[in-house]
Amino acid sequence: MADQKNLVIAIVMSVVILLVYQVFFEMPRREQQVAQQEAAQQQATQQPTAPSQTEGTPGTPAPVDGSPVGATPGIPGIADTPSLGVDTSGVVGVSSDPVGQRTAALAKTPRVKVINPRLEGSISLKGARLDDLFLKDYRETLDPESPLVELLHPAGTPQPYYSEFGWLPMAGVKVPNRNSEWTANNSELAPGSPVTLQWDNGEGVLFEQQISLDENYMFTVVQRVRNNSADAINVAPYGLVSRTGKPDILDFYILHEGLLGVIDDTLQEIDYDDLDEDGPQRFSTKGGWLGITDKYWLVAMVPDQGASVNMSFNSGPIGTTRQYQSDYLMDAMQIPEGATVEVTNHLFAGAKEVPLLDKYEEKLGIPRFDLAVDFGWFYFLTKPIFYALLWLNNYLGNFGLAILALTVGIKLVFFPLANKSYRAMSKMKGLQPKMQSMKERFGDDKQRMNQELMALYKKEGVNPAAGCLPMLVQIPVFFALYKVLFVTIEMRHAPFYGWINDLSAKDPIGLLTVFGLIDWNVPPALDMVNIGLWPIIMGVTMYLQQKLNPQPTDPIQAKIFLFMPLIFTFILAPFPAGLVIYWAWNNVLSMGQQWVIMKRMGTV
Repeated sequence: MADQKNLVIAIVMSVVILLVYQVFFEMPRREQQVAQQEAAQQQATQQPTAPSQTEGTPGTPAPVDGSPVGATPGIPGIADTPSLGVDTSGVVGVSSDPVGQRTAALAKTPRVKVINPRLEGSISLKGARLDDLFLKDYRETLDPESPLVELLHPAGTPQPYYSEFGWLPMAGVKVPNRNSEWTANNSELAPGSPVTLQWDNGEGVLFEQQISLDENYMFTVVQRVRNNSADAINVAPYGLVSRTGKPDILDFYILHEGLLGVIDDTLQEIDYDDLDEDGPQRFSTKGGWLGITDKYWLVAMVPDQGASVNMSFNSGPIGTTRQYQSDYLMDAMQIPEGATVEVTNHLFAGAKEVPLLDKYEEKLGIPRFDLAVDFGWFYFLTKPIFYALLWLNNYLGNFGLAILALTVGIKLVFFPLANKSYRAMSKMKGLQPKMQSMKERFGDDKQRMNQELMALYKKEGVNPAAGCLPMLVQIPVFFALYKVLFVTIEMRHAPFYGWINDLSAKDPIGLLTVFGLIDWNVPPALDMVNIGLWPIIMGVTMYLQQKLNPQPTDPIQAKIFLFMPLIFTFILAPFPAGLVIYWAWNNVLSMGQQWVIMKRMGTV
């Protein structure tokens, strides 16, 4: 009976893991490959089209070049900068020279250079838009010569992606729009060297944006209005992040990529497809933050935390693609004649580094800013595990060694529970001769056999289910560690030793290339059998550990259990190498602990 219970548990766990992998990992990966192939074919055949010239209206998409879709009532879709002769509203493939296209787009408008130790780019003085930004610490691939990660893209490129702050007019006040050209008091924005942009409406009202930048990824934007006219005026500050075209996403259930924000202290995550289907999402709140996130990168606005704001997420068609926007609108501000008002907001544009997000949360009072990283349901485990790995890495100098050290720590925490389980398994193994004798005596009388087994367990004080506890304890830790490896940028491109150059990716050498000895691009159809060396090591350690456990008396069950390590080897082969290394090392530690206990009890 105990063997049957263990068999059922093992099979159920295997099926669950297989289903999880197929549904949430393998199927999305295959769908993404198909989508990329279709996009490549479409790009090869698509002809550029002329841009639309229709003015946008509140709640509808803007006409061209990624203008705001007006999700928040009142934020209009304003005609954007002139096109470059083709539809630049986000259509992929309008140019065979994207670098040249970007250069041409940047040259169309006067700009203020943006530079700090971690960022480089520019602000367009036409529309006062931050639309050109590169991350100097991150490259697209492991190749040190590969391009820097490009975060923001100007209008006139295939997929404009930008942020801007502005004002909505009340009672006919003339305010700056996308075509307004601002003046700047400085040609460069850098830490300790802010830039003030000014625009005069010609009616006695001066609009200013004082922009400063820290050493990392946080911009501070002070919106200021000086009313030198003879009448009181009313304006409402707004901010937006707009992206034209849906980016390439992994489309995994366990990872959110799209629009997000913390509103009323609650995380709101809205997928691109859901927004297309469900329409605008609107909220009224005080404080909070919102923006657009990729797996590792974030562009998010942080309005004045003491102000009441209307936040919204929206999408709409732009030419042959779609535009996505997060925006907020503050309450109208009355400015008496001769008075000046200002509001201070922030913009984060950079990598989602957990310690940095936590620092901004504490320093600027941004609620739950760390949730920009998708820690998932096991947040209470995932984030502590991340910080434990980060702390260990600071001492050991390698995240792979940190994973090994963390595994030892986890084993120590659960040492009493594991000892109890291994003692129970040792007793079970010691009872194997008696159980085999019962099987021979009672033959096919299953009912009598089960009765005798229960009596034997009771007499010897054995709990047959206790041996499953170590596996059950590992499951939440396993998924939490997987989350850490999968979503935190600190693990991106983090090397181990030997051939493992990225702990967040699968083992790069496989069986079909004789573990890197043969230079062969394995077809995607054979990925399942192209098992890496570390998954094989994991499978071997799992097999050896299984041999220490009590073996089923039923030969058929014994054969099934014999294949379990092989099944898990195939299941875990596509997983991040760091996770496979953790599992293999955990098996080794478990075997050592179990062997010592069994040695003391005389069962080995």
